[in-house]
Amino acid sequence: MERDERLIVNWVIVPPAAGSGGHTTMFRLIEHLERSGHICRIYLYDVYGGDATYYASRVREVFPGFAGEVHDVREGMADAHAVVATAWETAYCVYSDVCRGIRFYLIQDFEPWFYPVGGCSVLAENTYRMNFHAITAGRFLAKKLSNEYGMAVESFDFGCDTEHYHLLEKERPRDGIVFYARPETPRRAFELGIIALKLFAERHPELTIHFYGKRIGKLPFSYVDHGLMSPKDLNRIYNRCFAGLSLSMTNVSLVPHEMLAAGCIPVVNDAEHNRAVLDNPFVRYAPPTPHALAAALDDVVATKDFAALAVSASASVSSASWEAAGDVVQQCIRRIVCCR
Repeated sequence: MERDERLIVNWVIVPPAAGSGGHTTMFRLIEHLERSGHICRIYLYDVYGGDATYYASRVREVFPGFAGEVHDVREGMADAHAVVATAWETAYCVYSDVCRGIRFYLIQDFEPWFYPVGGCSVLAENTYRMNFHAITAGRFLAKKLSNEYGMAVESFDFGCDTEHYHLLEKERPRDGIVFYARPETPRRAFELGIIALKLFAERHPELTIHFYGKRIGKLPFSYVDHGLMSPKDLNRIYNRCFAGLSLSMTNVSLVPHEMLAAGCIPVVNDAEHNRAVLDNPFVRYAPPTPHALAAALDDVVATKDFAALAVSASASVSSASWEAAGDVVQQCIRRIVCCR
């Protein structure tokens, strides 16, 4: 293709779930390509054989900025310059479909770690041997996939949605901490967080503990259960909190950057996959033990000039742009397509 020719890209995705960070990142990249004049098509794959028409309407509802076509991958894909797998299940569709197009793999986490050792973990791992060109969220995955599987890899740095997450000028004084609670997602270490927060609550009965993500029910300490929240409402909660507990046993989530933007200091389990991606001096790391995590929260709330800390933390992510991430993806696809 010519270097100034617009790209046609097929994206094979699993159905979007409410609050899915992976889908949010993916559609940020897709919509960036569309704004740059390229054509993006969505092909839906549901391992359970769900109604693609329903899921297509969900895509339009959850991601109204997407302008392209939405199809059922079971009906086959049209030829394109690039065909992108976005989860391990979709990699098998991309591998087996007869459509023309160079194969890419958008990898946002190391998915074999989502399962106990067994069939699903092996099926997920095998997709890294399909000879796709990988585009990873952050440097940790790029290094791991290159070193352990010999994949050709590009990576983009996480951006930060500063339109929705930022300091509020007239918000009331901070008086709590916040926890990203996902009990149905083992890699978010819900049980570890609960024990740490129980210890913290015993030492700080004067502070409010906020939960969001999933409604939980009764716990052995007092807390406010917000459930799934809009970005606007979540930003208000971040602006009311000194610290946020954000745990990830695999590749880091979007949450720590969003907390930082609102001046809320993230307390994160200390791990290579978190440090490599976050790379921010205002993140507080702690060993993944309840006492260490609770102590890290203690240290944050004891900060004497917290207002100054909040301003500096927010400024540290002000230039972290999703547009830059989109540019990396666009340039990678164009370069590989033009070279083949």
